[in-house]
Amino acid sequence: MTRYANNPAAVQALVQPECVHRDVYIDPEIFRLETRHLFANTWIYVGHASQIPNTGDYLTSDIGDQPVMAARHSDGSIRVFYNRCPHKGTKIASEACGNAGKFFRCPYHAWSFKTDGSLLAIPFKKGYDGTGLEESEAAKGLTPVGATHVYRDFIFARLARSGFDFEHYFGASLSSIDNMVDRSPEGKLALEGPPLRYMHPCNWKMLVENQTDTCHPMVAHESSAGTAVSVWEREQAKGGRKPMAVEVYAPFMAPYEFFEKMGIRVWPNGHGHTGVTTSIHADYSAVPGYFEQMVAAYGEERAKAVLGESRHNTIYFPNIMVKGPIQTLRVFKPIAANRTLVESYTFRLVGAPDTLFERTLMYNRLINAPTSIVGHDDLEMYERAQLGLHADGFEWVNVQRLYQPGELDDETAVVGGTSERQMRNQFHAWAKFMTMSMRPEGADQAQYHEAAE
Repeated sequence: MTRYANNPAAVQALVQPECVHRDVYIDPEIFRLETRHLFANTWIYVGHASQIPNTGDYLTSDIGDQPVMAARHSDGSIRVFYNRCPHKGTKIASEACGNAGKFFRCPYHAWSFKTDGSLLAIPFKKGYDGTGLEESEAAKGLTPVGATHVYRDFIFARLARSGFDFEHYFGASLSSIDNMVDRSPEGKLALEGPPLRYMHPCNWKMLVENQTDTCHPMVAHESSAGTAVSVWEREQAKGGRKPMAVEVYAPFMAPYEFFEKMGIRVWPNGHGHTGVTTSIHADYSAVPGYFEQMVAAYGEERAKAVLGESRHNTIYFPNIMVKGPIQTLRVFKPIAANRTLVESYTFRLVGAPDTLFERTLMYNRLINAPTSIVGHDDLEMYERAQLGLHADGFEWVNVQRLYQPGELDDETAVVGGTSERQMRNQFHAWAKFMTMSMRPEGADQAQYHEAAE
């Protein structure tokens, strides 16, 4: 039985101003609809231009359940296609990244395609004489996604052919990417190394919510970060510089008052960030020579403004989080209603001291790796929640902390740092993009889609 397909009103009803229904996390039908609607209507991060610097370079990724590939064309542009041959549907590329040379070649029947996706050649083509192949969809080559946009080397794609344009969708939230890139004296990032991959037995939205949940660190991480801090407090009497690892762990044990003071900023369409006034990244040790490089590049006033912005976690709805001060990006890839693959990437600030990249790598290993002691705290909470939501005692999940009756959706606002406003913001966007292309039972598809836009 399907309850939600072609029923936008039922989907909308899952999201209330101060709570959401458990089906958004556990219902397989909702998950299938997310891959069909939510991930098609939103702009999704695909990769970074530094991964494909040369003609013929490519990378592969997924948007919801759709395999895609981004390629560098001979004119320097980046194109994003569905990763399937128009002949038999075989995936063109199976590696995470590589170089195709001058053209892509299907490994099944050797159909080949230019780096802009257009059809180049078909072996023994006379077999198609008189068949009308030239008029078919297959003759057009690799199918491009609905829209592609490269912003400061970050590659985004939208599967849907119509919908919010890039600027309308992200708006002022792009300032977090700007800040991360501007931390390089050369204004450039380089993604280096493969991501740390970590499978989670939970719904992808739990991970996204957790990025702006500031009431859990001092509780869930007490046994890990708390222990690290206790050991340092015992050992520091011996003297010596505070280890970089302790600088990374210690802020997780900050009190509620610290996180409340941090503040949260929400933006339209589900984006937002913690760390408006300060963050857990604000007090890392200075790296010799770095500030001087920034002053030489930007002038003192601009350098202070860039480095003084210490945003904690920025959510780009629906499924990535960036940390500007530590130069990491996490992608939360939905696999099933109860399974999510997390990929954690690290960026080098081009032209900056190596110590900064060392800190980035250490942070990623200590916090985001499958071997992280902090990450396992969160993992256990996600797993418990995924199981607990099947209990029939109560069907709703509360997101009411610091809720203000009548608070507006799709607005830019700054609120207290322990508010759940960003979670409510994300679920408003979830309902909007889930239903904007959903056809009600018996409705005309074209008319409904036009009205939804």
